[in-house]
Amino acid sequence: MNDHYLKKIDRITAILTQLQSKPIVRAQDLAEKFEVSIRTIYRDIKTLENAGIPIIGEAGNGYSLMDGYKLPPVMFTKDEVLSFITAEKLMQHFSHESLGAHYKTAMEKLRSILKYSDKKLLENIEKQIDIYNYYPKTEDYIKNIIPTILQSIAEKVQICIDYKTVDEKISTRTIEVVGVFFEFNYWYLIAYCTLRKDFRQFRVDRILKLNKTQNPFLQEYGQINDYRKNPNANKTIVKLLVEKKIMPHLGNSKIYYGLTEEKETENGIELTFETEWISEGFPRWLITFTDYAKIIEPESLKTTMKELIEKISKNLSQYS
Repeated sequence: MNDHYLKKIDRITAILTQLQSKPIVRAQDLAEKFEVSIRTIYRDIKTLENAGIPIIGEAGNGYSLMDGYKLPPVMFTKDEVLSFITAEKLMQHFSHESLGAHYKTAMEKLRSILKYSDKKLLENIEKQIDIYNYYPKTEDYIKNIIPTILQSIAEKVQICIDYKTVDEKISTRTIEVVGVFFEFNYWYLIAYCTLRKDFRQFRVDRILKLNKTQNPFLQEYGQINDYRKNPNANKTIVKLLVEKKIMPHLGNSKIYYGLTEEKETENGIELTFETEWISEGFPRWLITFTDYAKIIEPESLKTTMKELIEKISKNLSQYS
């Protein structure tokens, strides 16, 4: 059997797996995934149909398996089996506690269908992999909070929350959740707030109480990344000229503070930010490498930095 037929068998098997895992699969998406022509995908679908697989759909729309049709358990490669244990270690350290128990039971089910040699492989390797996390886990007031939030998204119903702000003020909000995300060791949700008539970002561990209502919402909000990139907030454009040698030390923090463009010039790296923390957060971050940076704009940031440096200098003078 030549290499061409081996690749075809692998691709057809993978297409069958896609049909098992998704309600509908488009030929265009399959063609992009396997880097073949759409015509090749049509032929592969025909091969599956000829083998007796009941596929519903047609070219140009999408394909799915007939409802109720059962396939034998999927077989995993060794590389896929090893990826499971790595993912499990990551979930143990970085997943939200309300998701951890559900993931653990899912992994137990997955392990149960592995063949004996693969189970032994996991047993032998799992103690050789570890993840070191130096950030303490946050504690939530509500058990299973993220699954409840995800249910509200799936069911498209509003939730009512009691929320404590950073200055310890508590307010009650009815919100329509767009999505959740993890950043800098905290879980957040982005939602439309019916009180403010606008989109807001909430830190999950500051939610004191949560009730899933029976009130549906009909608005289609799209993907969470649409709001992460363009959240509704008062933003200030900041431009810095930074020495190249300090760039590796900025890491992901520059993204956190609103980096939108990074351009190399003869005099250094020009960084452009859109930040809503121009008064406090951004200046205090900038002070950590201000000896390697020049503020291009705005002028107000230069004034803020001078005042901050003077305050630091005054505080330090008491130790001289």
